[in-house]
This record gives sequence, C-alpha cells and structure tokens, in this order.
Amino acid sequence: MRIATFTHREHVLSGVVEDGSVRPLPDGVGLLDLLVDGRLHEAPDLAGDPIPLDDVRLHAPFQPPTVRDFVAFEEHVEGVRRSVDGGSGVPDAWYDAPAFYFTNPYAVVGPYDDVPVPPGCRAFDFELEVAAVIGREGRDLTPESARDHIAGYLIMNDWSARDLQSREMRVNLGPAKGKDTATTLGPWLVTADELEPYRDGDGFLRLALTASVNGAEVGRDLLSNMGWPFEDLVAYASRGTWVRPGDVLGSGTCGNGGCLAELWGLRGHQDPPPLGPGDVVELTVEGIGAVRNTVVAGAEPLPIPPARGRPRNRP
Repeated sequence: MRIATFTHREHVLSGVVEDGSVRPLPDGVGLLDLLVDGRLHEAPDLAGDPIPLDDVRLHAPFQPPTVRDFVAFEEHVEGVRRSVDGGSGVPDAWYDAPAFYFTNPYAVVGPYDDVPVPPGCRAFDFELEVAAVIGREGRDLTPESARDHIAGYLIMNDWSARDLQSREMRVNLGPAKGKDTATTLGPWLVTADELEPYRDGDGFLRLALTASVNGAEVGRDLLSNMGWPFEDLVAYASRGTWVRPGDVLGSGTCGNGGCLAELWGLRGHQDPPPLGPGDVVELTVEGIGAVRNTVVAGAEPLPIPPARGRPRNRP
C-alpha cells in the first residue's frame, strides 16, 4: 500500500495511491494518525472517489517528530571524506556501529517543492537516500525484532551545504547549518510488505537507485550496498532510548554518484558543479517512485559577529 498526502481543491488530505489515482482517507485523518494508532496495516476507511494524481499537489507524506540520518554506504564515506575534510579512506570507527545524526524535522519539504539555497552557501548538494519509517514504538530492540517496527519506506534527499558543513565540522561538531535548510521526503510511504519481494539472501533490499541533475544521470547504485540492513539501523537507534511511530531513519547517501561531493572527492575538483537556482534534481528508487525538486535562490545570511576572546579575569 502507498499512502500520500496532497492538496486537492484547497483541501489537504491523505489517501491510498493506486493506478495513477489517490483515494482519500476521511477528512482529518493523516498518515501520522495511522502510524500512531497502529492502523496502517488495516484496510483503511476511504472517503471518496479516486482523484487522478495529475489533479493533486503532493506534499511530504507526514511531518515526522524526529529524523535520524545514518551514513551506511562505505563508498559514500570514502568519497565525501576526501571532499569535505581532505581525509582519505574510511575511518576505522565507521565499521564499528552505524553512526547517525539528528537533522531538522522542521525543514521537511515535499517531493516536488522548490528548495532554496541555504544562506551563505556556495557548494550546494543533494543526497540520494531511502528512509525507513517507524510504525511501532520500541526500545533496546534486536535486529531480528526491529523488522516488525518498520512501517514502510520513502525516498529521502538530505540537501547539503558542503562549504558550511566543512567549516562546522572542523570544531568536531555538526553538521548543523550544513544540513538545516531542506530534507525532501516522498513521494509517498510504501508499506514494508510491498518491498519484501526485493529482499535478498543477506536481508538487504535490492532496489535500484538513480540520481539526475537537469535530466543527466550523475549517480546509480543499489540500496543493498548498505553496510547494514535497516533492521540493524533501527536496533542501534533504539539502544538505550525509544523509537516511536513516525520517526524517520535515513540510510545515508548511496555510492557511485549519490551526491556531488563524492564525485568532487574522487575527481579532485567540483565536477559536476555545485547546484544553483534553476537546477532540477530527480531521485528515483525502484519499488517506491521518484521525487523531483527545483533549486531556487535563498536568503542572504544576516551577519553574526565572531566570538570574542575569553575574558582573562576571574572572580
């Protein structure tokens, strides 16, 4: 089943996507309600005739309470590390556990929304990811039990200001403003059962991933090239804390051109160039669909003074 959120005739609704149309859920019932109430896998109550997808504006499927973003592709780590901080290879610590950071849930945008360049950014980039969505709360989960806590999957684009990210991480903190302006989620949530036919013998989802800029393909990979399956990511996220319905867990960027910074690191220069106003980024994931966003001009940064040196006096 595929659940979307959309505007039709000035009304925001959620509904089930089938055969190029969407069947609305009752007014006031959204995807997050189904997740929180545990009703996602029940036969949904539908409240109207099918509406052609061409007649609606798709939004992000829901507003997540939290967004964790992992870094689960070894090839991405190797390429981007060279581009962002000048390092080489993959840090030994990467292999120990699936690292992640929390990103901004207020910055979620829809599958076809315009995306502004972050203030002060001169090296804007996309990141092709798949995200799992939690459907049942849990704590200290095992990888085996974690699968039952995944409600479904969607495409995620973790937009990145690479120059801001590089500066921030020199103080061993972040990324912060390097990742703060936009995260695309969509085009809808595909329930986990729909993707089970793609699961390989090692437990990974073998989905083809492609990224294009202005119609030219720049990246292609398989989701099954992750270092850990999603069940391991969920289990690690739940260690010592809760995962709850609606939490989003991104895979991290795929390799082989899943973002521009990886290619910059491999090639030693910014080829292709950073994204700018007018560029169109399209990400496609087998079994899920596609998202397509246009980059637009953003706001200029408002000045903030540098830190003062610490006072030398003591009480």
